[in-house]
Amino acid sequence: MKKKIVLVSESPRRQQLLKDAHFIFETIKPVGEEIYPNNIPLVSIPLFLAKQKSHSIDLVGFDDDIILISADTIVILDGEILGKPASEQEAKSMLQKISGKKHTVITGVCMRSKEKQVDFSSYTKVYFNELTKENIDFYVDTYKPLDKAGSYGIQDWIGMIGIETIEGCFYNVMGLPMSELYQKLSLFDY
Repeated sequence: MKKKIVLVSESPRRQQLLKDAHFIFETIKPVGEEIYPNNIPLVSIPLFLAKQKSHSIDLVGFDDDIILISADTIVILDGEILGKPASEQEAKSMLQKISGKKHTVITGVCMRSKEKQVDFSSYTKVYFNELTKENIDFYVDTYKPLDKAGSYGIQDWIGMIGIETIEGCFYNVMGLPMSELYQKLSLFDY
């Protein structure tokens, strides 16, 4: 019998990825705020937050066959985190920053059952072509990427016309490194 997967996330993209991969799962909202220490290395933040989300859920009330999956994704450009933009203007500013440059997308994943915990981080380098002001304005005005780290979705129009190449997992940039996740599920006898 397959174990029961619970996604600790309200992200529509993570949910869609699991659906597209034919996983049967439930979702639960993480409890509390996403806060990390100031002295933590940038590359460690996603995994720290993924663990924080996972451990905000008490497994006591769940069946023994449960696997919690939580994740957090950040975009790093020149030593700066490009989070979710607070406004359309900030989204446009972020896209101007990544235009013509390479940045790194890191997703931290925490998988936890009552018996064990498996954590990992996935890294993808994304190379953007130069984006025109018109491209940026159209994308932000049309797609409203205020819920996306770095102000873009790789699967959106801006990814189609703006991304030159990537090194690493495409789905990691969407928020969940699916191939590695699938492989690691075997550690839970899934």
